[in-house]
Amino acid sequence: MNLAENPLAEIRDLARDRRAVILAHYYCPDEVQEAANFVGDSLELARTAAATSAEVIVFAGVLFMAETASLLSPDKKVVLVNSGAGCPMADMITAEALAARQAELPGVEVLTYVNSPAEVKALSDMCCTSANVVAALKAMKSETVLLTPDQNLADYAQKQVPEKKVLAWAGFCPSHHHLRRETVEKLSATHPGARVLAHPECRSAVLELADFIGSTSAIIREAKFGSAREYIILTEIGVRRRLALDSPEKFFYFPEGLVCPDMKKNTLADLRQALQTLTPEIRVPEDIRGRALAALEKMLRL
Repeated sequence: MNLAENPLAEIRDLARDRRAVILAHYYCPDEVQEAANFVGDSLELARTAAATSAEVIVFAGVLFMAETASLLSPDKKVVLVNSGAGCPMADMITAEALAARQAELPGVEVLTYVNSPAEVKALSDMCCTSANVVAALKAMKSETVLLTPDQNLADYAQKQVPEKKVLAWAGFCPSHHHLRRETVEKLSATHPGARVLAHPECRSAVLELADFIGSTSAIIREAKFGSAREYIILTEIGVRRRLALDSPEKFFYFPEGLVCPDMKKNTLADLRQALQTLTPEIRVPEDIRGRALAALEKMLRL
């Protein structure tokens, strides 16, 4: 599908005509981020979706993000830019499997990462993102908490909140999980003055090498306001655009392979088609929405 000579202008005109806001995750391709009205991480996008006055939310991200927008804005039409953009981590947990695990753990609250299906959120006591997982875990009433579906986030949270006992689900983000300690050590040896900024979806052995651990937006802020000139960035390479815009005088190094294939499925052609057709629409069934929304709203109140 060929785009017009000025695709960004065409997309913005379409968005205006459709009374739509375009939300994009930092991991999307650069040109999609440029076309968006707002670019953020999961928490920022959730807040923006909840607050928008637009009639249509066009989401450049993955399925669980569009579901979250639908949960928070049921009166809006939510459109996913690419219907094939999913999340392998979210696919590692189902409502049936969680219900079975809950039956084995009476009295244990469930804290669920937003990278999960709506049906799983509906069975959870609270949701969290990597930006607020520590605060969310501290807010849980039970001394033992099942944190789903990211085992690495659970391990990180356990270290930050030792007074809780955290049980981890055996899920992970393939892009972050496959990063090895040896890779980071080699990169640090090549750039000995660089500070290492890491996402908590990385393995604990990788996080041990980090000077800073935080969500995508927290990494971006740390790089922008930090005094160092060089940074090794241990999260998806899509953040490179924002880092370069914020700090063109600084140098950023990424390990090979830290790419989310599903985020990269979002293209300008898909974005234009989504705006033209307002499909595929994502809508969470009402019997699931109420319970999942309660878990999300607890998170947002943090």
